[in-house]
Amino acid sequence: MTAIDPTAHLTAEQIEELGRELDAIRDEVIAGRGEKDAAYIRKVISAQRKLELVSRGVLLFSMFPPAWLLGTAGLSVAKIMDNMEIGHNILHGQWDWMRDPKIHSTTWEWDHVSPADQWKHSHNELHHTYTNVIGKDNDLGYGIMRVDEDQEWHPFHLGQPLWNFVNACFFEYGIAAYDLELGKNLHKRRRKNPEFRARAKAVGRKIRKQVLKDYVIHPLLSGPSFLTTLAATFTANLVRNIWSHSVIMCGHFPEGVQVFERRSINGETRGQWYLRQMMGSANISGSRAMHFMTGNLSHQIEHHLFPDLPSNRYAEVAVKVRALFEKYELEYVTGPLPKQVFSAWRKVFRLSLPNRKPEVKTPDREHELVAA
Repeated sequence: MTAIDPTAHLTAEQIEELGRELDAIRDEVIAGRGEKDAAYIRKVISAQRKLELVSRGVLLFSMFPPAWLLGTAGLSVAKIMDNMEIGHNILHGQWDWMRDPKIHSTTWEWDHVSPADQWKHSHNELHHTYTNVIGKDNDLGYGIMRVDEDQEWHPFHLGQPLWNFVNACFFEYGIAAYDLELGKNLHKRRRKNPEFRARAKAVGRKIRKQVLKDYVIHPLLSGPSFLTTLAATFTANLVRNIWSHSVIMCGHFPEGVQVFERRSINGETRGQWYLRQMMGSANISGSRAMHFMTGNLSHQIEHHLFPDLPSNRYAEVAVKVRALFEKYELEYVTGPLPKQVFSAWRKVFRLSLPNRKPEVKTPDREHELVAA
C-alpha cells in the first residue's frame, strides 16, 4: 500500500523465476533433513524441561532474594524456550517428518493460554497465507492498531501506543483473544454460535489450567514462600510475553516492511506469494544465542518463506535468500534488536496520529500581480 512499489522493476517472468529459485532452496533443505536435526530438537526440549524443573525447585525457597532472582531468571528463559524455539516451531509442523508422536504438530500442547489447535488455525492457516494483508491477517497490528497511512484515522487510534504496551504485557491473552476473533464475535448473536461457544470454552479451560499450575499449585508447594513464588511466576510470564511480543513486532512492523490491500492478492501466483513474504517481513541481526532465544524468528523473512522447515536451518537458508534479494534488487530489511524494536514502536506512535496534510504553497504577491 506504499506510494512507491519497491517491486515495480520486476517483470512477471522474473517473479516466477524467483519463485522457482526459492522452491529449489526449500527442496534442498527438505532432502537434507536427518538425524542431526532430530537430535537438535530433542536436545532443546530436554534442556528446557530440565531448566524449568530446576528453576521451579529453586523458587521453593524464593523468600530468599538470591533464590528469587535465580529461579525467576531461569523460569523466564525456560518459558521463552517453550514458547519460541519449541512450541511455535513444533506447531508449525517443522518436526512432523520425524514421525515422533511426542514431537508432532497434532499432539503438542504448549505453556500458553491459547489452545494449540486454535493457534494453528489463526497463525498457520490465516497469518501465513495472508501475511500483512490488511483485513485478512489478524497478526498485523494484532487487530487493534492502525498499521498503514492509507487506513482511515479515528481518534481511537491515539491510544494505540497504550493498547500495544498492554498487549505486550499480557501477550498470550491477546493471542487467545484474536484466535477467537473476539472483536467480531462479541455481538450477542455471534456469542450464541455453537462453534464460537465451543472454542471459547476451550480457551477458558486452558486459562484455568495455566492459572492453576502457575499461580496456585506451585506457589502452594513453596509453603512460606507462597507470595514470592507467586510474584516470581508472574514476572517470568511477563518477561516471556514482552519478549515474544517484541520479536513478533520486529518481524512484521519496522519501517521498510510492506503491507498489502486485499485486492492485491487476487489471482496471486506462487512467485507473487513468495515476493509478498519477502517484502512483508523483517529480520533481526545478532548472535547465535539471540537467534535461539527468538525461536529463530529473528530470521522472520526465511520463516515466512518456509514456515515448515526446521528452525535450526534458517541461518544457512538466510545466506541464500539474502543473495536472491541482492540479485533481484530488493531491500532485505534487517538490523539489531534495539534498532528494530525502536523502529516498530516509532511506527506505532506515528500511525496513532492523523496523516500530515501536504503543505500548500501560497503564491507570493509578485506572482499574483503578474498573473493578474
